[in-house]
This record gives sequence, C-alpha cells and structure tokens, in this order.
Amino acid sequence: MTERRNLASRRFVTMLGFAGLAAMSLAPLPSHAQGKYPDKPVKLVLPFGAGGVADITTRLVAEKLSEKLGQRFVVENNPGAGGITAARAVLQSPADGYTLAVLSNGTAVSVGLFKKLPFDPLKDFAPVSAMGYFDLIFVTNANGPYKTLGDFVKAAKEKPGQLNVGTIAAGSSQNLGAELFKSVTGLDFVIVPFKTSGDVLVALERNDIQMASEFYAALRGSLDAKKFIPVAVSGTKRGEYLPDAPTAAEAGVPKFEVTSWNAIFAPAGTPPDVIATLNKALNEVLADPEVKKKALELGIDARGSTPEDIQARLKDDIVKWTQVIEKAGIEKR
Repeated sequence: MTERRNLASRRFVTMLGFAGLAAMSLAPLPSHAQGKYPDKPVKLVLPFGAGGVADITTRLVAEKLSEKLGQRFVVENNPGAGGITAARAVLQSPADGYTLAVLSNGTAVSVGLFKKLPFDPLKDFAPVSAMGYFDLIFVTNANGPYKTLGDFVKAAKEKPGQLNVGTIAAGSSQNLGAELFKSVTGLDFVIVPFKTSGDVLVALERNDIQMASEFYAALRGSLDAKKFIPVAVSGTKRGEYLPDAPTAAEAGVPKFEVTSWNAIFAPAGTPPDVIATLNKALNEVLADPEVKKKALELGIDARGSTPEDIQARLKDDIVKWTQVIEKAGIEKR
C-alpha cells in the first residue's frame, strides 16, 4: 500500500514538472529575447518641435536606421520645459531599446539652469552614440563697421557697455555661447535676448545690435545673400559649410570654444547587446555620404561616437555650462 502511494506521489510530481515546463514555454519572453533586436518599431523622442535642425537630422537618421535594421524608427516630437517633458516620457518607458531619447548639449545646460531636475541625465540614461556636432557662428552686418571679430573686440574695449550682441532666449545655446565669449574675453558688452532667430537677424540688419550668435541653419539665407559676415565659428576647426570663416582662436580669442551636439540615449538598464546593436548601426548610418552631405547643408558634422565618448561630453558640458550660468547670474527656473 505504501509502495503504491509513493509511486502515485512520484507520478504526480513528474506531472507537475511537465506542466511547469509547458507553462514556461508558453510564457512571453522579454522583447529583446524574442528575436534579433529590433523586432518591432522603435520610437525616438525628441525634445524639440518639428521642422528644426534637430528634427530634420533625427528624421534623416531614423529613415536610414529603418532601412538598416528592418524596423520602423519613428520620431516623436515632445518639446517643452527645457527637455524635461521628453526625458520623462522616455524614462517612463521600459528599458528595452524601443523608446529612445535624443539628448543634446541643451540637456547639460538644463542641469545648471533648473533648480532641480526630476532626473539625473548621467545616471538615468545609458549613452548610445552621438549623431552630430555643430558650431555657433558670430556674424556682423556686412554694411556695418565690424568686418572681423578683431574689429568688434577692439571697439568693445574702446566703448565698454555700448555694443550689443543679439541671441535668442536667455539660457539657449546661442545665449550662453555669447555669455562664455564675454567671460573669456573680459569684454563689457550687452547681450540682448530675442524671442526668435528671425528677430535677431532683423535687429542685426537694422544695426540695433552689432553682432549676433546663431547657428548656420538660421543664418544660411542671409549669408548666401551676403547680408552678414561670419567673423568666427565657435568650434576647434573651420566648418566645411563656411571654409572662409575663421575659428574664434584664429580670430584672436584662443580660449573660446563651443561645440553643440545631439545624441541618442536609452533608459538606464537597457540590455548591453541592444546598446551595441544601436551603436554599430548609428555609426554606419552617420558615415553614409548621403547623410553627411544632407547634414552638412544644415551646418552639422554628422558623426557617431562610442557610448563612453558621448557620456564624457555630457559630463564635461554639465560642468562647463553650470559655471557659465552661475557667472552670468542667470536666474534658475
């Protein structure tokens, strides 16, 4: 009798084991384990509105990623609150590689510009790759007295507090670039923030301001029409799109350098194999001559990076722009 009970018990345990294995085989696997990543559409969340430089380049990259990886890469514009809205949307999504963030040097600026961010960009995001780098351009009115950056610097020294430099809103890359230029040179000039890039250009044409700090995409039409003179670019080398414009260092301001960037980040905890797949694909896409040509037309050097390199850039820029914001006395939001 005891032997029969033991046999029945062993059969019952065996049946439970088979049932458990069957249940496990029917249970859904994590998305990255179901097949080769990606096996469904991927969303790129952008903290800028449609039609801008970041939007255009991200859509160009998304199209090429779709072709390369065989799944749709969809761009979702989610502007507002200095990039906080977009960042929150990504961080509330699963860390599986299917919702990615486009971060920029503006993210680094936000750390110093806001009293408190609801996230830590260095800890809450996993770096994937840079997408592109672009410089500020300082321009003067072609019909004005300042034909070079040296002309402006000389006049600012002779007439402290009397010259105006126009930018868009306080805390923007253009505005902080001008603040850094002021700090590095020790010059006394007035930085005038405007609502839009168009307002800045109109003010420069009217000679209401003597110099402007802007990106190439906003200036291209006026530069082509010879209305403005590009007296300096803010990067470490001349741009292919403006080969005759000197760097600030070449123009006599060696300690001034600003390079803006856009990059892809994923939520922290995203599987390393997914990060590696995305990084490889992005670097290949950004090396595509067609992508580089179209980006260059907007003043962007389309170029990928390692995750470590773009993380280091973010970290360095947080320190850099926090110092600029504090020195300029820009009120935290």
